[in-house]
Amino acid sequence: MWGGHLASNLGVVELTVALQYLLNTPDDKIVWDTSNQAYTHKLLTGRREQFHTVRQFGGISGFCKREESIYDTFNAGHAGTGVSAAVGFVEAREQLGKSNKVVCVVGDGALTAGMTLEGLQHAGDMGRDCVVILNDNQMSISRNVGAISAYLNRTFTGEFYTRLREETSQLLETIPQIGEPVKRMAIRAEELAKGLLLPGLLFEELGFRYVGPIDGHNFEHLLPTLENVLKLKGPTLLHVITKKGLGFQPAMKNPVWFHACSPFDSKTGQPMKKPGHPSYSSIAAKTLIRQAKKDNRVLVITAAMCEGTGMSEFEKEFPSRLIDVGIAEQHAVTYAAGLAADNMRPVICMYSTFLQRAYDQVVHDVATQNLPVTFCIDRGGLVAEDGTTHHGAFDFAFLRHVPNMVIMAPKDENELQHMVQTGLVHDGPVAVRYPRGSSLGVPLDSEPIPLTIGQGELLSDGRDVAIIAIGVMVSEAMKAAERLQEEGVSVAVINARFVKPLDKTLIREIANKVKCLITVEEGCRMGGFGSAVLEFLSEEECWSIPTKVLGLPDWYIEQGPQDLLREKYGLTADGIYDQAKALHDRVSLQAVIR
Repeated sequence: MWGGHLASNLGVVELTVALQYLLNTPDDKIVWDTSNQAYTHKLLTGRREQFHTVRQFGGISGFCKREESIYDTFNAGHAGTGVSAAVGFVEAREQLGKSNKVVCVVGDGALTAGMTLEGLQHAGDMGRDCVVILNDNQMSISRNVGAISAYLNRTFTGEFYTRLREETSQLLETIPQIGEPVKRMAIRAEELAKGLLLPGLLFEELGFRYVGPIDGHNFEHLLPTLENVLKLKGPTLLHVITKKGLGFQPAMKNPVWFHACSPFDSKTGQPMKKPGHPSYSSIAAKTLIRQAKKDNRVLVITAAMCEGTGMSEFEKEFPSRLIDVGIAEQHAVTYAAGLAADNMRPVICMYSTFLQRAYDQVVHDVATQNLPVTFCIDRGGLVAEDGTTHHGAFDFAFLRHVPNMVIMAPKDENELQHMVQTGLVHDGPVAVRYPRGSSLGVPLDSEPIPLTIGQGELLSDGRDVAIIAIGVMVSEAMKAAERLQEEGVSVAVINARFVKPLDKTLIREIANKVKCLITVEEGCRMGGFGSAVLEFLSEEECWSIPTKVLGLPDWYIEQGPQDLLREKYGLTADGIYDQAKALHDRVSLQAVIR
């Protein structure tokens, strides 16, 4: 079986079928928060024949995508966006005089996202018709699931009860002096009853009518309750209990791995791919474990991605020094800033694409105070099948203009451990950015040693072409240089190591003696590492040297295997060779003509 978000999707099959049965989509809007739980939705909305291409290059997305179908109302790959988007659809409906229904399905921990709570507060304050479905697969309140809870919710949401409630309220309002106090007492009595039986007072206080929890896998309970809920006026939150991986025993036993799994054997549930070299994430974790044993100020912060960032190894060693704050990236960064302000050495382990969400906190709370927070930025660059919303293309660009920030990217796993150590001893914010996937298999030094801030590495000297590469592109640059050397082109290769500060001395020395220069990065060209080099050359008034910046173009990169995408965008040894050879030949021809 091909991989993907299996466990979360198996958990919402019945809920999705019920929604599609009761709603008139696409006129009625279903907003899937995160949307990694929308596979059944895709199967039911005209994409069954294409479903075998999900998450593959040129195939359908593993997330909702407006460009793919009119039934996908809102693009999402990050958690916490659903309620806010749904409130936008509600406002649009009111402004345009329409009468369609708006439903948002929140799940997979997205309720921990601050943005979700902001959206709930706004929706409750507006008081307009909308339904938020909380897909709870943590089983934290399973004792309330069953026939009694289902009966109560069908009763509370039925037309008779709703009409009786409204008519009683109107009647009480007509009674002089005592009507209003009695009405308030009745409302309070209902809230107290719900508080005893149902865990919904928080949502009631936010302005929602709370319904639930009910069994999300029992159609006899789910369908009539959902049908009644869709008829209610005002904002309503329906709480359903589901089980991740339901129907596939391996996914039920290991929902964490099957949340976003690689290809596996459908009979055994075992991964198809044999493990190779350790992942970069694992190397970072091992380095942090080693240093945490020496320094009790070192602790690790994740945002609901402990396993994804490889930090479960750290948690086993230091359970009290691994803090998972949930899907709350902004809080994670400011929380780290508070720790650092009191002499701790916090390390934030976060995917590149998720760090985007905490940009203001990086600037305002960490960098302005020059606090020693280390950012271990996982999944930097191209991340394959998760596609557009998950590629770590922008980190160099959105971090390098922040004062006080040091930005590094290792050429291999050995350099990674030295960079992590550098971050832990530097008195200021440091970002160490590394890719998804297996490392190169190079030997590791026995001890990580701090690097000199801003010092690059000259891997080969030359007089014709200079290739300045950063991160995983260094090994590809070396392969390209070897091929050029075989053709008689003298090539200098620099492992930049630092996006900021640049090794200006080394770059100046090489730029002054070569005929042309190329920069290579697995990140966006606009404002990235190559831009930093060009800015420096401009400062040096080195305008005569022909240059070429290789990187990702100014659009969102599609899904696909890393190797395929790197080849498509020229970020391989062959791609670097082609560009360097063409630039060198053009410069040589111009010299002959002159």
